[in-house]
Amino acid sequence: MSSWDKRKLTDDLTALIIDECEKDDEFTAEEVDINKPLMGPESQLELDSLDTLQISLALLKCYGVRINGSKDGRIAFSSIDALANFIIKESTNAR
Repeated sequence: MSSWDKRKLTDDLTALIIDECEKDDEFTAEEVDINKPLMGPESQLELDSLDTLQISLALLKCYGVRINGSKDGRIAFSSIDALANFIIKESTNAR
């Protein structure tokens, strides 16, 4: 993607996360708040570290973006919106 459509990216990420973490029996993409934390007590999706590993592998496969280290992970997985920003930033830096 040469120019990112952030709305489409956040929609795609929401669907990817629901699918990868097998939350489709609990949530639809429309019900997920992209600004809520992905992990922790405030998390709508109640993801754990194994979920983030699955998501990380899917991001590498789908977007060619690798999350390196806990600092990048904390930033990227703070919300779906933050994850979209991380992907845009990393893919732009890779050019």
